[in-house]
Amino acid sequence: MPHRSPTHRHDQTALMAALALIVIWGANFTLQKFLFDLISPTGFLMARYIIMPSCALLLMRWRLGRWLPALPRKDLLHMAWLGFAGHTLHVGLVTYGIHWSTAFSSAVILACGPVFTLLILRYKGFERLSLAQVAGVGLALLGVLMFLSDKLLGGHWRAGGGDLVLLIAASLFSYYTVAAKPLMQRHGPVLTMGYTTLLGSLPILLLSLPVGLQAPWATLDAWAWAGMFWSVLVSAFMGWLIWGWINIVRGVARTAPLMYLMPPMTGLFAWAWSGEHYTWIKIAGAGVILSGVALAQYAGQIKWRLR
Repeated sequence: MPHRSPTHRHDQTALMAALALIVIWGANFTLQKFLFDLISPTGFLMARYIIMPSCALLLMRWRLGRWLPALPRKDLLHMAWLGFAGHTLHVGLVTYGIHWSTAFSSAVILACGPVFTLLILRYKGFERLSLAQVAGVGLALLGVLMFLSDKLLGGHWRAGGGDLVLLIAASLFSYYTVAAKPLMQRHGPVLTMGYTTLLGSLPILLLSLPVGLQAPWATLDAWAWAGMFWSVLVSAFMGWLIWGWINIVRGVARTAPLMYLMPPMTGLFAWAWSGEHYTWIKIAGAGVILSGVALAQYAGQIKWRLR
């Protein structure tokens, strides 16, 4: 029998929180595409990284009693790098990837994150891959090729390019998830989230301000502003904070597979809200991707391991 570590006392709460986040994140793809049409992706990025750093400062002041708690120089530099990878690069790429692609495609491609998480854990020496896990990685790759085939063969280069951008973004989120866990264990999710948000927001603000200020902000109605704050505060800021806590409670390996529950939720929201339709090859490709991700994630229970 494989050895199982003791279950955390908040394990069930963390699982319920993770499932709620999947629903929120699933709906957020369609919401963001709506907002991009109103203010452009660059305008959205500017607004997001004005709101999120402000919330990060307020949260640290409220929970930790200081605006900028002191940190060892090594940890501060590590958080700066994580902020660049997780916010500047990941969020920037995801924003434009979603804009160029569709809501459902974006969710399916980003669901490949657990495969990247597994490969990173293997590279770091935390896990060894079984033959079944290797097969799962290959199956997920086949599914990605199937999923992209209708766009690329049909000459839809912008949408296909958006999916490839999202694939890179998925790898960055997996890297952030693995690399941030030791810092969160030492300093807690509030301090880690606060500093990575603050430090990662600076490059995005510098790049987005010239274009973002030209967005038609005056034309937004109350519902658009409510959608903006929901997308930034609830889905992004609180979502990342809660996701970090979930990873501490349940562990990265047990939490990452929940990400591939997101595409079905996104597909339902996109179909209901924006009338998005799906070809059979796209649905089949999505199924192959998710099957490969599931096999890669859960096949760790198989004892036959690669040496």
